[in-house]
Amino acid sequence: MGPGEPREPRDEGARRPQEDDPAFGFNDPAFDEDSEYARRRASDDTGYAMDDDTAEYEYQRPQFTEEELEGLGGGGGGGGTGTSRRVLPLEDEPTALVSRYLFPTERYRGEWKRHWIHLSGPLGIGAGATLLLGYLAGFLTRQNIDGLVTAAVLIWVAVIGWVAWKVFDWYYDRFILTNKRVMVVSGIVTRKVAMMPLARVTDMKYEQSALGRALNYGTFVLESAGQDQALREVKHLPNPNELYLRVVEEMYEPQAVEARLGKDADGEDA
Repeated sequence: MGPGEPREPRDEGARRPQEDDPAFGFNDPAFDEDSEYARRRASDDTGYAMDDDTAEYEYQRPQFTEEELEGLGGGGGGGGTGTSRRVLPLEDEPTALVSRYLFPTERYRGEWKRHWIHLSGPLGIGAGATLLLGYLAGFLTRQNIDGLVTAAVLIWVAVIGWVAWKVFDWYYDRFILTNKRVMVVSGIVTRKVAMMPLARVTDMKYEQSALGRALNYGTFVLESAGQDQALREVKHLPNPNELYLRVVEEMYEPQAVEARLGKDADGEDA
């Protein structure tokens, strides 16, 4: 077509619909003729489907085959391999300690107390103080120094009180995983809540010493794009390999987690 020549009229029926067209309508016949758009309308990449009548998005559970679901479970049914689950089973509900820190649309995945090795220092100090008190009490009694025995007992009570405080602090210290973030909640009187969104985690690893491998605990190290991190290193977490797989699966395969949850729920209902 040369310059100045009149343009041929376009066939509007064959025009590919544009979603940003002001005259865009879900019942436009041109859309029905467009097979690619019909496919996109039936199911988009996020797993949502468009209802023709209401023109609203409705969530559809991701579809997996039976073999894939068996793999997600890790295991043992039907194959005779005897393998165990690759990841820890998902908990149903958070405890009252944790639920207050979760917003309504957040999906809870689990919470863990630190390994008992976290208490090895305080418990060792308490045991040593008890042995030392017994020795001093016998020695001072033989020397007829009753005043120092009383002072030693008061010091021992203070040490045992400190040990008890550490035990309670360990109990209220939780590592939490949701579909949005990882958190560490700690403290009895002064409560601390550290959080890192999963979307900002750029690198994650766990470290195990020789004792950690023997007793099955490790230290998690989380890296993010930000300079200041409220949550970077979490020590003495139990079952580090399984917990590592849980966090990585939540970061890279959230649909697999949802599928496993749906399968478990269907099995319980049945």
